[in-house]
Amino acid sequence: MAKVLDSHFLAITAIVTLCYQLTFFVITALFKFDKVTDFAGSTNFIILAVLTLVIRGSWHFRQVVLTVLVVLWGLRLGLFLLMRILQWGEDRRFDEMRQNLGKLVVFWVFQAVWVWTVSLPVTVVNASFREPSLHVVDIIGWIMWSIGFSVEATADQQKLAFKNSPENRGKWCNVGLWKYTRHPNYFGEIFLWWGIFLSSTPVLKGAEWLVIFGPIFLTLLLLLVSGIPLLEDSADKKYGNTDDYRHYKKVTSPLIPLPPAVYRRLPLLVKQIFLFELPLYSRNLPKESFLMKPMKKE
Repeated sequence: MAKVLDSHFLAITAIVTLCYQLTFFVITALFKFDKVTDFAGSTNFIILAVLTLVIRGSWHFRQVVLTVLVVLWGLRLGLFLLMRILQWGEDRRFDEMRQNLGKLVVFWVFQAVWVWTVSLPVTVVNASFREPSLHVVDIIGWIMWSIGFSVEATADQQKLAFKNSPENRGKWCNVGLWKYTRHPNYFGEIFLWWGIFLSSTPVLKGAEWLVIFGPIFLTLLLLLVSGIPLLEDSADKKYGNTDDYRHYKKVTSPLIPLPPAVYRRLPLLVKQIFLFELPLYSRNLPKESFLMKPMKKE
């Protein structure tokens, strides 16, 4: 009966996620140790992907490929974030949470929801007995994952190298991929998870298509909640009175990579509708327009 009720492994993945995140929440709350937060989130994806693959035990090619892609992404990101926080010190996101249990609970619950929801495409594919032949969308999805993974990994390494250089202390990262988008790592993450969803579509039937909520949730989360808005606010407060920074923000796409010479010439309405240049990304930018001073040429 339990097998019938949870034929898509939704309940078991929810329980495993809650238990896993609860473990790290207790560590954080008791010992004020928040260096493993991102590691806990990333590795949770790996656990769900491998667990659902093993439980079903059908080992279809598509299931194995998608599981491997999630494992590679989770390992790379989890280890990178863990090493970065150990190198840089405390996670500033938790400055207000360490002494506020309520806020800490909300954060960890939200992280559990994030992991479970974004994992839905892989969870449902691994739970399925169906094995349709490979489609073009499988290949397109895997290519999207490869591009997104490469962009995210490259952007992370470029920013880490930039921040670790003493000559760049107190500066914002504007090298490499960061010349073409203010948040290349987020673009990569969003792009790769849409690729995973696309590769899952040949298996989906009926209500299973609701797993599209996974990449949608991730996209909205990074665009509107805990991703770009927080980093834009922080950067605006630090560098908002700097002409060079205001120029960088004016000519650099917030998410989708574009040459600055192209982006700067696009109408504001096009930027807002198609390129996610949302007003909330400049709410903490000082009101004085940098256009009052001569703008550097590309």
